[in-house]
Amino acid sequence: MKNLRVCALVLPLLFLAAPAGAAGKPAPAAPHPVPKEIHLRHLGGAGEWQAYAFREKSGPVCYLVGSPIKTEPKALKRKRPVAMVTHRPDEHVFNVVSFTEFYPLKSGSDVSLDVGGTDFDLFSHGDTAWSRSSDTDKTIVEGMAKGREAIVKATPRKGPQTADTYSLIGFTKALSLIDKACGVER
Repeated sequence: MKNLRVCALVLPLLFLAAPAGAAGKPAPAAPHPVPKEIHLRHLGGAGEWQAYAFREKSGPVCYLVGSPIKTEPKALKRKRPVAMVTHRPDEHVFNVVSFTEFYPLKSGSDVSLDVGGTDFDLFSHGDTAWSRSSDTDKTIVEGMAKGREAIVKATPRKGPQTADTYSLIGFTKALSLIDKACGVER
């Protein structure tokens, strides 16, 4: 479980250093250097969702990442939040869902996720939220593959609650790309 949390902290940095998305928007510079030993491959994507893969000592890692189409309140200064789904097949870990908000979350607070009218409570640590179980991760991913939008509501350590709206157009394509790259069958 510790490796998943470390991966969730490192992967947003890789995303920030990754090539521009399908919309041609340049990716912002990474706040920390990406380790030289990581060779990040862009697998493709659609809409706000992109798929990537790399190999580390423990085996392949495949992930998709997306950005919200709307964030509230607009006045909050932060980097653009990201949603991710990660596979680590050699560790038998699949569909790990995480949401990085890029601000410190209120200690002990839950983060709510609404996927097509189905609500999920996520736990938070630092600036990131995760589901509480692999079964919940799988249910969230299935819902996102069928849904139209996902809304993440979180409470910062200081300031008002935020709401990030993700369009799920393109999610299924990005998911199929990481499934293929990591040998995941649905």
